[in-house]
Amino acid sequence: MLKMKAVRPEWVTLIASTFLLTAFNLVLWQHLFEITTADGKGIVMRVAFGAMILAAFNIVLTLLAFRPVMKPVLTLLFMVSAGVAYFMSQYGVLIDAGMFRNFAETNATEVRDLLSIKLLVYIVLLGVLPSWLLWKTPINYRRWHRELLSKVLVSIASAAVIGGVALINYQGLSSLFRNHHELRLMVVPSNYIGASFGYLREQVVSAQQPFVKIGEDAQRNPAWQTHARKSLTVLVVGESARAENFGILGYNRDTTPKLNKEAGLIAFTDVHSCGTETAVSVPCMFSNMGRQDYDASKAKNEEGLLDVLKRAGLDVIWRDNQSGCKGTCNRVTIEDVSDLKDPVLCANSECRDEILLQGLQQFIDKLDKDTVLVLHQMGSHGPEYFKRYPKEYERFTPVCESNALNNCSRESIVNGYDNTLVYTDHVLSTLIDLLRSNQDKVDTAMMYLSDHGESLGEFNLFLHGTPYMLAPEQQKHVAMLAWFSDSYQKSFSVDTHCLEQGRDKPLSQDNLFHSMLGLLEVDSKVYDPQLDMFAGCRGAAINGVLAKK
Repeated sequence: MLKMKAVRPEWVTLIASTFLLTAFNLVLWQHLFEITTADGKGIVMRVAFGAMILAAFNIVLTLLAFRPVMKPVLTLLFMVSAGVAYFMSQYGVLIDAGMFRNFAETNATEVRDLLSIKLLVYIVLLGVLPSWLLWKTPINYRRWHRELLSKVLVSIASAAVIGGVALINYQGLSSLFRNHHELRLMVVPSNYIGASFGYLREQVVSAQQPFVKIGEDAQRNPAWQTHARKSLTVLVVGESARAENFGILGYNRDTTPKLNKEAGLIAFTDVHSCGTETAVSVPCMFSNMGRQDYDASKAKNEEGLLDVLKRAGLDVIWRDNQSGCKGTCNRVTIEDVSDLKDPVLCANSECRDEILLQGLQQFIDKLDKDTVLVLHQMGSHGPEYFKRYPKEYERFTPVCESNALNNCSRESIVNGYDNTLVYTDHVLSTLIDLLRSNQDKVDTAMMYLSDHGESLGEFNLFLHGTPYMLAPEQQKHVAMLAWFSDSYQKSFSVDTHCLEQGRDKPLSQDNLFHSMLGLLEVDSKVYDPQLDMFAGCRGAAINGVLAKK
């Protein structure tokens, strides 16, 4: 039977600190080697950086090195760090409060997509095995006053190492940290510990804030009195659909064969998201804060677009095939279709996006109120892109059929992703055709806007959720489409020719709140015409165009 020799706690903390720095930080070291030179100066920089992090780890663990605390804490660190190290190496993710929020607010289906044998290997080798060795090792603690003195001395020595290294290499280290903010988001375990505290602080602040109503003066413009029939405005919230891969937006592959043939469809070319993950982008796009002023804790306690539309007398329905609306639809009608048992559209505990259109014709037949219907897609959610579409929409092959994307060729990853867009093309074109077929009795319109983009291996990044400041264009440049029936154009005074001419203007999700209020002729003090993308192509603008004709 294996019997370990008793060791002093300061040796355990030093070994644990070294293990954390080396075993869990491969991504960090790879990046550090990329951004520093291979000459003597670069090598000194790497050693100095490592020494500082090691000493910092040692200080923290030394302060926790008490009999009832140390082994449980180290076990927890090893287990969690193993999982974090896997996801960082697998997908190139950086860990901040936003990424932690994304993880905390995900659902079972998304979690299941991320599980793999490789993850299990990481957990066993880097989590379970060292934890087992730790618990097998007896720790020889001194009497409390001598133990306390030892910890003080170790902490002073570690702090001296940090100070000495910083002084000797001040210019190089200060430049390194100033120019590479991403480094602090790559250090395991401090990155996820800091992120978790940031997220918890956000939750506490949110819980303490009073709920705020906005647009309490909202009412429909008198122009509604001229509408001869009811209206249905469908807003489709896409998922992970980056503009770069939309055929209709100039991609070299025809990923949108049906949408390309849709008469009257307008594709906007320069639209950017509010965030790089659903947990930020969805509540942000439906709020009136805008990206620069967006505050997640404030958003949880403040009304948004759907509340204002409902207050103005419109019927508002959120139909969801994803992980929820992140609080934006809490006060309107919610239809969760993601867990239906449809034998054709639902399989493997997941429904494909055509489920969002199920029963829509019957819904239109019974429509007795002016309605805004929001459809929240599963869209192109990764990493298992091959699950997001039926086999008949697999236009591009070969396809990566694994969630271990770094084990697949980039070609197969892009193929799988592009096939999700081919299926989205089918869903959206089917929706438009259905709305067009009903325009003789209902004024119909559709807008599509993706929540954020997606990385497919560019810069060694996959999926999404990279901090906005560091995120590549692929995660921020999103697709947006609009279609209006002839009767809708007339009733709501929308000049689609004008919109088509302005399709290349820079827009963002900041425009959605005000554009929807303007489009739906809702008057309120919270409306800003400067952010209404339709303002110049509606009302007086369209009358001027008609007069010239």
